Amino acid sequence: MNAPLPPGARIGILGGGQLGRMSAMAAARLGYLCHVYAPEADSPGMLVAAKRTVAAYDDVPALRRFAASIDVATFEFENVPAATLDALAPLVPCRPGVTALRICQDRLQEKRFLAAAGVPVAPWHAVESEADLAAGLAVIGLPAVLKTTRLGYDGRGQAMLRTAEDAAAAFVRLAPKPLILEAFVPFIAELSTIVVRAADGTTATFDPTENRHEHHILDLSFAPARIPAEVAARAREYAVAAAAGLDLIGVLALEYFLLPDGQLLGNEMAPRPHNSGHWTMDACLCSQFDQHIRAVAGLPLGSTERHHDVVMKNLVGPAAMTRWPDLLSLPDVVPHLYGKQDARPGRKMGHINRLLPLGRLAAGDEATCLRGL
Repeated sequence: MNAPLPPGARIGILGGGQLGRMSAMAAARLGYLCHVYAPEADSPGMLVAAKRTVAAYDDVPALRRFAASIDVATFEFENVPAATLDALAPLVPCRPGVTALRICQDRLQEKRFLAAAGVPVAPWHAVESEADLAAGLAVIGLPAVLKTTRLGYDGRGQAMLRTAEDAAAAFVRLAPKPLILEAFVPFIAELSTIVVRAADGTTATFDPTENRHEHHILDLSFAPARIPAEVAARAREYAVAAAAGLDLIGVLALEYFLLPDGQLLGNEMAPRPHNSGHWTMDACLCSQFDQHIRAVAGLPLGSTERHHDVVMKNLVGPAAMTRWPDLLSLPDVVPHLYGKQDARPGRKMGHINRLLPLGRLAAGDEATCLRGL
């Protein structure tokens, strides 16, 4: 696929979560029809799709029918099996591509890739056995973090190790193996950068974002991040290098730890729109979802210019939903709900973006910026 997809073309989205939902809504604004493929019939993306397929990711006949109904395929989260894209790739263009998916699905491959791309990472050690764990701890020391290499997100699949007893218990509990042992990083902030890369190699980056988590789930994002200009420039450069190394077409999020000396350590990548980029929906001329669809469809990339400072807050679980009417009363807040019916603890139900005048975050007074949130 070389020429841009014309209006009315069909974009297939693997996965029916909120990222697929917001991608489909962005595609509709650009004149495209989205066919969402997911195992769950009531997923948020299904509610806004022009066409739906409810089937397992390993259902090859269903995948073939899906491919025949679309002009290009993408995915909304990186836990779609790589074998699914292997089945689709001979039949329809798949963007960002199976290489990016495979690397970002596996923390071991991800660490090796980031280092090769010139992005510094914390010390780490592959762990397949208790002997590997002991060897890694001898080099890395305690405290450390032990993680599954696959299927972990929002703090799932990881354990903080402070003692040898912690390490032994975590090795037994965490699955599937192999695992990865990472040095504990005494960071002063968590940051992320969203980059979009077109098929011709053109890239654009959004302002680096400062993120805060509660119980391992993103709670707040501040854009722009309150960091020195040289750190922000380096965050953009690392993200562009990673996207180029993956030969990615679409959006990539690269998360960092910021150290007290200004050094950035790459933590994780996501080859799709990211929770920490939701602020772009209301504070930029072209959101991360718009950019992803533009890249996937072969359109020119849009502007990443930010016309407001912004604080994004996730709405998680039933407690957040009880505050929904009050949040709607705030005049500078833009609300986004994902269409989920069951507000379970820890479940992301939506988010809000508080728009602030340019320069407000840099001027300080964070309490005023967060008032009412």
